Amino acid sequence: MIEKPLTPEDVDFVTTLHGDERISFIVLMQPRGDQADVLLRAIDDVALGELRDAAREGEEPEGKDALEPARLALEHSLRALRTSGSEAVGQVVEDHPLDTLKTVVDDAEADEVIVLTAPHYVEEFFHRDWASRARHKVGVPVLKLFAHSE
Repeated sequence: MIEKPLTPEDVDFVTTLHGDERISFIVLMQPRGDQADVLLRAIDDVALGELRDAAREGEEPEGKDALEPARLALEHSLRALRTSGSEAVGQVVEDHPLDTLKTVVDDAEADEVIVLTAPHYVEEFFHRDWASRARHKVGVPVLKLFAHSE
């Protein structure tokens, strides 16, 4: 599960986690949330010292307006994974991300889940981040990794 396009560093990181073992990816792209998430993201930006990002939080597309950017980010990420030699398919998650994740894990008989995300200190503190919530839902190991920035 990702929240933004994979950087080359992200691709290299996730494709080498298991050494030379051949792996495939099912990428779930989580678009930006609704206005309720803006405050939490702004607090995270301030905690990371990214004051300019905190000031711009309300400017990015949200909700339904975020679907097209999410599709483009997913296409970019799938292309990058395939270019690295991995098999990769994916989808944008529009509703109930953890339910979708559970269904994908069950249908694909996945061995593990990787949640590649920016730090979300407030949500992590209260164990409300995607990785913490997924650990209670999917029935396979959940690895949380921090995404690289461009």
